[in-house]
Amino acid sequence: MDRILFGDNQFFAINHISEEKSRTLSIKFKDDSAIIQTLDIAGEAGLNTFMCTTYERISVICDHVRQHPDQYQDFKIYPCMPYAHKYANAVTELGYWETIKQYVPGNFFSTLAKGGIAFLSKDFVSIVQLLIDAEMKMFKGINTPVIWLQNIVTDLLLGLGMKDMLIAFHDHIKKKYNAEVGYITMNMPKLIEMLDSCNIENPIICTSINKIGFRMSGGREKYEEILRTRKIRVVAMQVLAAGAIPPAEALEYVCSLPNIESILFGASSKAHIFDTVAKIKQYDGIYRNQP
Repeated sequence: MDRILFGDNQFFAINHISEEKSRTLSIKFKDDSAIIQTLDIAGEAGLNTFMCTTYERISVICDHVRQHPDQYQDFKIYPCMPYAHKYANAVTELGYWETIKQYVPGNFFSTLAKGGIAFLSKDFVSIVQLLIDAEMKMFKGINTPVIWLQNIVTDLLLGLGMKDMLIAFHDHIKKKYNAEVGYITMNMPKLIEMLDSCNIENPIICTSINKIGFRMSGGREKYEEILRTRKIRVVAMQVLAAGAIPPAEALEYVCSLPNIESILFGASSKAHIFDTVAKIKQYDGIYRNQP
């Protein structure tokens, strides 16, 4: 994985502290061209990996990338699925059955007609695989070397102890898409325990890593211990703790930690993008070159 990954929260008006900033971002990125322009600026700063949830608008970005192969020959997308709000909104608007018709591909309903409820109860893994394939359709022809399970599902499965579903996601991504499997979580210590029980070795985990323990279930000290002692590949997100930590202080902290393979951040301006990249490189030069 690249050292620095570019995220998508700013494009879809997600800000964990300020509603006013969310409204500002919503206006700024109401047109898809503004998203593409910002991605190109990130590319100028040397960022070639875009980590994004499978929003419907991402399909427009994918179309643009496919239409300009020379410009985006080194460009990679890390899809994060599922986009839960998409399904929740569809159920509200369409109802359960129409939602299934819209999002589950293939011959689901003909199989369901034959097997009824028994099919739903006995072949839930197959339904999950169909939903993964539906989410991945928009990325056809694009380099997607890591595919992620969103924290809303990862942590739900973790809480319910449903390790069979984690294994099903892992195996389907590996076999069908020849990609690495990533897990986004707000509870890295518990997730590692479950992945160990699933015999999933050296996992890729994206989790909150920041100086004040923001959204770090189990506490900062536990995370630091895991980084020192475990064989895992960690992507640090929410390093600024939603703006609660000054950028220089936040980035120096995360760059000083061992075993952080990548740092994920989102930004809406050229100055912020270039400044963040420069600071990461500056602190990497200090801490990564230490004996």
